[in-house]
Amino acid sequence: MLLLASASSARRRLLEQAAIPHRIRVSGVDEDGITDADPIRLVQRLAQAKAFAVAEAAGTSLLAEDGTACEALLACDSVLSFGGEVFGKPRDDQEAIERWQRMAGEWADLHTGHCWLRRMPNQPVANSLDWPQRELLLQTVTTRVQFALVDSATITAYVATGEPLACAGGFALEGRGGLLVDRIEGCFSNVIGLSLPLLRRWLAAAEVGHALI
Repeated sequence: MLLLASASSARRRLLEQAAIPHRIRVSGVDEDGITDADPIRLVQRLAQAKAFAVAEAAGTSLLAEDGTACEALLACDSVLSFGGEVFGKPRDDQEAIERWQRMAGEWADLHTGHCWLRRMPNQPVANSLDWPQRELLLQTVTTRVQFALVDSATITAYVATGEPLACAGGFALEGRGGLLVDRIEGCFSNVIGLSLPLLRRWLAAAEVGHALI
């Protein structure tokens, strides 16, 4: 069983669609308090902060919100890198519109940081963050995205749906935003919230049970 340290419904749906058994525990980390000029390091730092916050709350048994004990923990965070700037979720409609006006017809990089935390078997400890033998993996997966060259009316209509305000980079590939993306180079699921190929490798290496691996 995997413990997902995320409030993201998109990440939950990815795991559900892939039939990966999981439970949820939300970190509550203040993402605005974590900064880094390098977007690859930034998403790793954010993902690790979420993982550690959940591990501390979940204890050595990695208890989910419903009390289920899990074998491993996964935390993720995403940002969009465009024109030398790092875009998280837009603050408001105006910022979302301004970003889209700049991004329309252009390429950007969607970075998702992944943090995997697992206590090694037969290692009883008193505190979850003092595990003497633990597996901690950090990796950023980057996918290139080309946005459609759309007009101002289309951008305004999309932002008015409210969808962009909930998404890193101001778009949801799995939602209405999918109509506004022309090309993807790299991992598709990474743009939605986590890289399923990377997770598959981590699950297999840790021998965490999953019927398709």
